[in-house]
Amino acid sequence: MQLKNANILVIDDDVDVLTAIRLLLKSQVNEVVTEKNPNNIISLLSEKKFEVIILDMNFNGLVNTGNEGIYWLNKIKEIDQEADIILITAYGDIDLAIRSLKEGASDFLLKPWKNEKLILSVKEIIEKKRSGREKKWKPQVEGSKILGESDAMKEVFVKIKKVAPTDANVLILGENGTGKDLIAKAIHENSLRKDNPFVKVDVGALTSSLFESELFGYKKGAFTDAREDREGRFQAANGGTLFLDEIGNISLQQQARLLTVLQNREVTPLGSTQAVPLDIRLICATNLNLASLANEENFRKDLIYRINTVEITVPPLRERESDILLLANHFVEIYAEKYLKPGFKVDESFKKKLTQYHFPGNVRELQYALERSVIMADQDILHAQDLVFSPIEKYQAGNDKKDTNLEAVERSTILKVIEKNKGNISRSAKELGITRTALYRRMNKYGL
Repeated sequence: MQLKNANILVIDDDVDVLTAIRLLLKSQVNEVVTEKNPNNIISLLSEKKFEVIILDMNFNGLVNTGNEGIYWLNKIKEIDQEADIILITAYGDIDLAIRSLKEGASDFLLKPWKNEKLILSVKEIIEKKRSGREKKWKPQVEGSKILGESDAMKEVFVKIKKVAPTDANVLILGENGTGKDLIAKAIHENSLRKDNPFVKVDVGALTSSLFESELFGYKKGAFTDAREDREGRFQAANGGTLFLDEIGNISLQQQARLLTVLQNREVTPLGSTQAVPLDIRLICATNLNLASLANEENFRKDLIYRINTVEITVPPLRERESDILLLANHFVEIYAEKYLKPGFKVDESFKKKLTQYHFPGNVRELQYALERSVIMADQDILHAQDLVFSPIEKYQAGNDKKDTNLEAVERSTILKVIEKNKGNISRSAKELGITRTALYRRMNKYGL
């Protein structure tokens, strides 16, 4: 990429920032012009054409707007609607910075920025400008893209794009089945840590006795069954990303232990006195909302602040109706190939039934419903009658009415446990306290 003809303007009231960016870019571009006073922006733009303008978001209150960066962004756009502006912001301003993209910013960087990220951002902007093509960006996950064309998902994509290259801790909120784990994976795979480990832990499923040994590891002899040293998940993720799923379900005692590790950026395995330094990017997820997390009887506020530098809310499928058919076609194609049924199509009645359903189980429910449809279909065209939605979600919704019928309660409990164990009958029977044979009898009794 040839940038030698490019002129860059940098506006920041911190001389050290101006010097650092000028030294970084001067060998890459034609000229780097630096300016401390944003009031001089208009005259500078009248004198010279700049390919990229790098603009700080705060200037010690020189302009009484609540945020100077947005003010000067709009001023620049009034002069040159096509101007490409990169905003520089601290972590605390990240939501405002994301909103500034809608005001016309091309990108933003978090302080302290990574030099390679700043150079890459400048290169991409100039390449796009010179090619005259605006490329749609979607996060890559294991060679594919997260699907979504709805406004709600576009907002998620914007946040992933901006947050992924940083080391900011991320909290992902969303209902069960919305794909929070896929978002976490996308953040990792679009980050500078993508070639290092991505370690997922369902902390909500860990018992008190397993919590510390699984997360922090242990030394041989630390407890009765500790026959050899074992590395914890924090150490396994060193250099990469640690994804703690269902973070809202851990106890206050576990939260306190976790907070200590995150504050000190080191972990001490059970049975050891030697702390191990950590270099991880932390991503957490929960199906609880922030209001529930903010209740200090259940969750420590200091831990929320520690894990929630940036918050991403994954919308439920009912709020992204325009994505339903897009996702449906994707899943039909996948399962038609998997089950050797090529050439599958869906008719209008099938599409109508899909779009009229509210999907309480979100994308996960849609996926399972379409897999069943493909398996059970007798023709290569799917009709409305081929689409059967899960009784699990229907019954859970009805269970909110506190049905006290004994058989209904038993059926509901069995469904919940089987779903929790992802269809594993042995684990489900063990959790229910009955034999596999007894569980099969009950499943047959209730038509499961």
